[in-house]
Amino acid sequence: MLDTMTRTAVAVSDDINHYTAEDVRAILQESLDAAHIAAQSFLADWNQSTGGNQYGEPMYCGFASTKIYGVKGNTKLGKAFKAAGIEKDYSGAYSIWNPSKHAGQSMDVKEHGAQACAQVFKNYGFKAYMDSRAD
Repeated sequence: MLDTMTRTAVAVSDDINHYTAEDVRAILQESLDAAHIAAQSFLADWNQSTGGNQYGEPMYCGFASTKIYGVKGNTKLGKAFKAAGIEKDYSGAYSIWNPSKHAGQSMDVKEHGAQACAQVFKNYGFKAYMDSRAD
């Protein structure tokens, strides 16, 4: 599904340090869009295949984020991340909390969104991973 999505005008760089603040903002927007689509697609598929429930989502509660590693905060790229609104978390990774913006409690839904978000960053050469924890 993600391979068929329209990419932003950002050209994939051989060196992630060549991305500008504008590039990072565009990549972030693309990743948030992909996260939203993935979460909604998962919910639709889940409801169709299971018949759903009274909450309209799987009942395992939790949180998910996308973590991006290998970017130093004192570099041009690190400053571009900060300018785009992406902050470092306690682990030292740049973190995007609940990139799908799913307002429910289902960890499954949030994980699908965070994974899609991470995949977009990976497509641009970053080391990015989905992270989650149960509530």
